Amino acid sequence: MNNPEAYALLRKHVENFAGIPDRDWALLLPHLQIKKLRKHQFFAQEGKKAAEVGLVLEGMFRQYYTKDSEEKTTYFFFENHFLSAYISCITDKPSLITIEALSDSVCVTFPYRILRQLFDKSLAWQKFGRLMAEYLTIGLEERMASLLLKSPEERYVDLLVGNKKKILERVPQHYIASYLGVTPVSLSRIRNRVLKK
Repeated sequence: MNNPEAYALLRKHVENFAGIPDRDWALLLPHLQIKKLRKHQFFAQEGKKAAEVGLVLEGMFRQYYTKDSEEKTTYFFFENHFLSAYISCITDKPSLITIEALSDSVCVTFPYRILRQLFDKSLAWQKFGRLMAEYLTIGLEERMASLLLKSPEERYVDLLVGNKKKILERVPQHYIASYLGVTPVSLSRIRNRVLKK
């Protein structure tokens, strides 16, 4: 399904990392796809090799690990976010994470193997790959530091004042609790304490 508007939006977000000349963009174009997911469908699944990178056009997703049958939410993706079980793509090993649609959602996607081929063909795509990896590394370190160095209440306040406010506005409470590393009851108490302040 050809969707010039969606492809133009993807290009805009790619070019937030690196300018891509028309001839280099044309190398990716034949490999783009529009993917529609129903609520609770998986973009990537624990135990399966991931192969795609996507940009969320509509909807929202959550990323989680499973430990002893308990889901540990680590990230949320909304419109205009890149989406991938990127480490699985890079290593060609089964994914440790699951990425699940929290609503009916639409993405524009392309195979990671094509992107890897483009790194060898184009300096512009190579630059995109490097800056994308740096961006993901920063995100991972910020998340790790937040979990290790901040209390659940401090993490909740970060959601109130940061650019992550849409998590509180759109995501069900039990997933937010999981993201903060607390029970839904504890989240309720934290919210009440913060409101009183």
